[in-house]
Amino acid sequence: MAMDKNKNPLKVALHGMDERSYKMMAMYLQGPCKGAAMVVNGQSAEVDIFDADSLTGQQLLKAHFDKKSPKPVIILSLNEQGLEQGLRVKKPVKTEDMLSAIAQARGLLGGKAVSSPHPASGTMAGREAAPIEAEKPILKSYVIETDEQKKTSKHEAAMQLNEKSFGAFIGNVAGVDVNDPKQFAKASYNPKDYFQGYVESAYKVSREKNQSRQLNSGWNPLLIFPDNSEVWLDVDESQLRAFAGLAINSTLGSKMSVTPLSQDMAHTDRDLERFQSMDAFLWKIACWASKGRYPASIDIRQPVYLKSWPNFTRLLVTPHALRIAALLVQEPRTLPNVAEVLGIKPQYVFVFISAACSLGLAAQVRREADVLVSPPEIKPNKNQGLLKRILSTLLGKKA
Repeated sequence: MAMDKNKNPLKVALHGMDERSYKMMAMYLQGPCKGAAMVVNGQSAEVDIFDADSLTGQQLLKAHFDKKSPKPVIILSLNEQGLEQGLRVKKPVKTEDMLSAIAQARGLLGGKAVSSPHPASGTMAGREAAPIEAEKPILKSYVIETDEQKKTSKHEAAMQLNEKSFGAFIGNVAGVDVNDPKQFAKASYNPKDYFQGYVESAYKVSREKNQSRQLNSGWNPLLIFPDNSEVWLDVDESQLRAFAGLAINSTLGSKMSVTPLSQDMAHTDRDLERFQSMDAFLWKIACWASKGRYPASIDIRQPVYLKSWPNFTRLLVTPHALRIAALLVQEPRTLPNVAEVLGIKPQYVFVFISAACSLGLAAQVRREADVLVSPPEIKPNKNQGLLKRILSTLLGKKA
């Protein structure tokens, strides 16, 4: 009889992975591997998974084997040589290979050593792996579709925009050149004038009350479920993008309200394709409201900082977003300075900051210590000389 993996997923601990790799593997096990395993702390784990290629991977593996731990081990590595022990999965990891390794590890825990013709093969604690008589049924028993997996919008990888597709996808503001330093003062927007601001307020109420809420707008209602950090909205992406880019405060503002969601409404069956992550939803409507502008609450002359690294694996990735994040996570900088240092258009910095601020990941520097020492000089792109001279002139006049 097939076992429901969602009731009894294999408990695994991850070792030798940085924060980004850790989160990606945890989501990979829940997404493509469809919950065959779940990540827990080391003490609760039935199986240990090591990244042998990381800086500490080999050292952690040696320590594990020196302890002669009875737990099965799955080893992820680009190179299979020198990995005599453990169940090996070659990187980049393929879902079929990972599921095979998980199935073998489960078999070892049950006292039945198993093997596979896939790269996830080897010996464990000196025991030779016996062949599987019927491999496919074993793998099949751990791949069971659930409603969570049907929420494809929640599990899809992030959409990435290049510079060519950015303008068409995000849109622009008539009469304002957000890339012109002389117009930076006009290149801001107030999120409260847009759908973004109302969603932020609704999120706040829903989370503070820890209660499912409904945002009414005279349009399709947005349902908010804080217990699993999801929203549900029955509209197409193109419709949402158009609505999010409209300044609705003066037109629909009086119709906007947040009301509790009744128990009957909260448990009504809905189109699972319409569920989205709360953070991913707010991030993208902030991008559409911004249209390449920065929030009016930000003083463009003062540095901003990034509190933590965004989860780009599930967010709309605008041009140069990773480079911008990497620069701001080091130390605070002004938005024009970020554009100058990276040699990119200011609108890419502005839209990133708008989205990051919507999730509370970025903010304006308020402490004297943050502006006491200027950030280290990074050689700008040689093509940015004109922009640098314009900025120097502007700053000189304001000094």
